[in-house]
Amino acid sequence: AFAVSVVSEGAEDETELPVLQSSENSRTISKIGRELKGIVFVIQSQSNSFHSKRAEDLKRDILKQGVDLGKELPTVLLIHQIVRHEGAWTILPLMTDFSLTYGRNSSWIFFCEEDTRIQVIKLVETLRRFDKSKEWFLGKALYDEESTIIHHYAFAENPTVFKFPDFAAGWALSIPLVNKLAKKLKSEPLKSDFTIDLKHEIALYIWQKGEGPHLTPVPEFCTDDVNAYKADHCATTFSNFLPLCGEPVNKEDVFVAVKTCRKFHGDRIPVVKQTWEREAALIEYYSDYADISIPTIDLGIPNTDRGHCGKTFAILERFLNHTSPRTPWLVVVDDDTLISIFRLRKLLSCYDPNEPVFLGERYGYGLGTGGYSYITGGGGMVFSRTAVQKLLASKCRCYSMDAPDDMVLGMCFSGLGIPITHSPLFHQARPMDYPKDYLSHQIPVSFHKHWNIDPVKVYFTWLAPNTEESRNGKKVGYNREDL
Repeated sequence: AFAVSVVSEGAEDETELPVLQSSENSRTISKIGRELKGIVFVIQSQSNSFHSKRAEDLKRDILKQGVDLGKELPTVLLIHQIVRHEGAWTILPLMTDFSLTYGRNSSWIFFCEEDTRIQVIKLVETLRRFDKSKEWFLGKALYDEESTIIHHYAFAENPTVFKFPDFAAGWALSIPLVNKLAKKLKSEPLKSDFTIDLKHEIALYIWQKGEGPHLTPVPEFCTDDVNAYKADHCATTFSNFLPLCGEPVNKEDVFVAVKTCRKFHGDRIPVVKQTWEREAALIEYYSDYADISIPTIDLGIPNTDRGHCGKTFAILERFLNHTSPRTPWLVVVDDDTLISIFRLRKLLSCYDPNEPVFLGERYGYGLGTGGYSYITGGGGMVFSRTAVQKLLASKCRCYSMDAPDDMVLGMCFSGLGIPITHSPLFHQARPMDYPKDYLSHQIPVSFHKHWNIDPVKVYFTWLAPNTEESRNGKKVGYNREDL
């Protein structure tokens, strides 16, 4: 009888244990759900249809994970939907609204890109380590190994000391810091004329010459691919492959215009011919001198030392009036731009040429006080034919022949209500001007400038079709370390 009793008690224990575990799990999930409600997710989205769909997909995924954790759903915002503010993508102008709306009942503002993938439970557990009543600036830390032009040669004596966040991994501000920034912005409006590298400039503004918080590195904020073996500990991961939304567009669908001038025919044009020219089916060189050996086309626009607005608008007119109307895409590059047309054709498979698309690396001018965004010219400017048609149908033109063409284009498109479409795969500078860890999760489309580098080597190392990287980020038999 005793033996039976023991077995009976053991059986009861075995049936009750899962119930106890289930109850504990339920309390844990409920707690995570409550903490999750204190996180405001802000997706750094864009209004172009391809990008807005990806952002909406991420929003749905975050909310679905929230549903699985209980009734308390987090707030998920898409930046391009928050306000009709040209500078919303620069984030700092939104701090006042964030403080007013979420300053009392939330704990964190968590920012991420449309391709950031989030394990919500791990994110909540990660943020729990930090006292939400204090000022925190959290992210995956990047730093410059040497001072660089895109950061105005900041911290020239030792650029490694200043850390700034990799947006792809996600980054977070505690509400006390958001409130502090909102108060500072009220008394000291943003003065900077140019937005060039947002992640660096936000970190500088928060740092406040050493008086504000530094970026605190968080190991769980990752840019590893979601399938990488190292990703198990990560709260965030990042898809590091080149977007491909079907077959690459045909070679004949991309018309390439190279801006050059007589003094660079002898040194820059041979680099183009040794590297990426062979990838382009339709390419023309526009100069101030007709050289049949290249050949170049003289547009009748004198060369200017800066700006080149007159030349660029002449190129746009020529594309619209002298190329096949069946060619949907125009790419305008400098003669010292290194570009992969092969990869660009893949990328363009994701965009609808019937939309007015103006694509490249986005900069900003005067966005704290109105202003406009623009595509910086050196990394390459990509236009859909529809965008060129709408631009030239307007009365917006150069205010002088040597005005900065990229900025005038940005001003014109802003006036027309046509958004700039940003891709981080275009680069205004050289590979050595970017943190290695930042480039490690990219398959770049372009770089710019020949200063102190071997441009042919840079092309074959970073951009040539046979250097395509696999999705797991492994290098394919070449070394980028010295570039």
